[in-house]
Amino acid sequence: MRVLLELLRIVFLFIFGGALVWVVLGPFYNAHPLSGEYQWLGALGVYGVLFVIYRNHWQFSGWYNGKGKKKLSQRVTRIIVFGSVLLLASPWIIAGINH
Repeated sequence: MRVLLELLRIVFLFIFGGALVWVVLGPFYNAHPLSGEYQWLGALGVYGVLFVIYRNHWQFSGWYNGKGKKKLSQRVTRIIVFGSVLLLASPWIIAGINH
């Protein structure tokens, strides 16, 4: 039962956390007409950041108490965050190249 509750918690955090961030980022992406075509890259960046936050913080405050609860290494965290920031900026970069 605890695994199911944790799974529902993950889905809730990613759907509503992603939607909340998207409410903030959406108008910025829609400001330039060409960047709207590549918003999905920004969405991948948002979910990359949420994944890092979950693995390094949120998983320790949930219902699941099994084995394997471990933080990401500092190197992996940096790689994912850097890639996510690059993905978040990529719609503007691509729009600037195509303009």
